[in-house]
Amino acid sequence: MLTREIVSAGHVTRITVTRSTQGWDVREELDTRVVRNVHLEDWHRVERAMALFELEVLQLTASGWHLTTDVSQ
Repeated sequence: MLTREIVSAGHVTRITVTRSTQGWDVREELDTRVVRNVHLEDWHRVERAMALFELEVLQLTASGWHLTTDVSQ
């Protein structure tokens, strides 16, 4: 459904939101480590998680990170 990825100096931060049978799965990774993996049944919580990640993307791109993937389905 949505994948965003930003990189800097060989480090990758990625968030993926996918639809599941009873809601949405939100997964955030730093390099190969999963830092958050939650199942949400309320779309408003998904929107909030995405908004928080967007804020993080803005902060990281301001400090030199680059957006490499922005895929919405």
